[in-house]
Amino acid sequence: VTGLQNKTLITWTFGHSTTKIAEIYREDRIFNTSDGPDGRFRDRLKLNNQTGSLTITNTRTTDSGNYTVNIKARNQTTYTFNVTVYGSASQKMLISAAVAGSLLIAAAVGIYWICRRHRKTDQEGTDQTRNEEITYADPTFYKQKAQKPGVKQEDEVVYAGVLTRN
Repeated sequence: VTGLQNKTLITWTFGHSTTKIAEIYREDRIFNTSDGPDGRFRDRLKLNNQTGSLTITNTRTTDSGNYTVNIKARNQTTYTFNVTVYGSASQKMLISAAVAGSLLIAAAVGIYWICRRHRKTDQEGTDQTRNEEITYADPTFYKQKAQKPGVKQEDEVVYAGVLTRN
């Protein structure tokens, strides 16, 4: 429905009953919504008093059915809409998804921590094996031979040598 004239009466009904769930009559300033006979639409119907559009928020599977709008102005027009709501995310599903996500995050953190700790242990083990690779120290003293007899050269003594294996 696009624009309403002052003498337009719009009535919305649900299901096969004639129970009104919404009504607009601009001339008498009537803009009403109803919860329905069983209260199923409580606080979920929004009626646009400019266009006559009816919006149902937080839809449920029980909202499925025939909706009829009757528009009386110069002429009377009736439209029927068959609405099907297949399902909505239940609170239990949302909680289950949140718990599953939390468990996955906890598992990822646990695996990361274990790998990091294992890597640290490997590095400490590598440091120990490096210390063990020093097999001996040579305490033998060596005297270098002079290369030219006319040049004064001081003797250099090598006190120790370290042999490492790579």
